[in-house]
Amino acid sequence: MTAHAAEPVPTVPPMPERTPKALREAIAQHTPQLLADFDEHWKWAVADAYDISTVPAFMARWWGEYAIARDVRLDALVTDLEHRAADSTDLAEAKRLLEEVSHLRYEAQRLEPGR
Repeated sequence: MTAHAAEPVPTVPPMPERTPKALREAIAQHTPQLLADFDEHWKWAVADAYDISTVPAFMARWWGEYAIARDVRLDALVTDLEHRAADSTDLAEAKRLLEEVSHLRYEAQRLEPGR
């Protein structure tokens, strides 16, 4: 009889420096599925707008997106909660699930570089 090895726990990469360039590099390396949307959003929100005042809002959004997507377990949890809320016929339950998602997203946006 052979024992099955436990599934390896994927390592979560640290958060990058809090700059658009460092965040883009981290996304390209660790969560490439987000890269096209990141680049498209950057183009219309910052580059084509010729407006650097939009960078803090852009960074806040993508910082949180990357923080969640880089952690397979957290990403799966957020996705599951969102799907359960969308499928719920109980308004109170859907609200509770979405509040949990909101809390997780808020905590993700508060992560510091290197965490």
